[in-house]
Amino acid sequence: MKITIVTVGKLKEKYLKQGIQEYVKRLGPYASIDMAEVADEKAPENLSEADMKEVKNKEGERILAKINPDSYVITLEIEGKQLTSEKLAKKLDDLATYGKSKVTFVIGGSLGLSDEVLKRSDMGLSFSKMTFPHQLMRLVLVEQIYRAFKINRGEPYHK
Repeated sequence: MKITIVTVGKLKEKYLKQGIQEYVKRLGPYASIDMAEVADEKAPENLSEADMKEVKNKEGERILAKINPDSYVITLEIEGKQLTSEKLAKKLDDLATYGKSKVTFVIGGSLGLSDEVLKRSDMGLSFSKMTFPHQLMRLVLVEQIYRAFKINRGEPYHK
């Protein structure tokens, strides 16, 4: 399986980079993982609705450019479907079984995802009703992908 994680903004925190690198390395025997960062737009605190939409649209164009046309797209959204680790594992297993060997996860910027990215999404996934820093979500996501492969192989780790 080829998994791409498209994210908005540069990851600067060394500890998060190290954690992500560790899980990407652990995933090596199970899947190919590609991390694709796209530039974020400057978004001051006092943006109008129209300005927010413009920021999301610009980031959205960059995100869409990184998505393979035949990829199954899972966007991380607060309003997305919440799954257990076992259900995420089953979803990835089902995708592989039914010929969807390319999966793209999308983590938006601080304002969220554009309407065009949401239209391209095959599934909205939520890790919680809480808001998390999108940089931290990269680590959480890659760990859950690793956990899913361990679950699907019946290997110890996930408990």
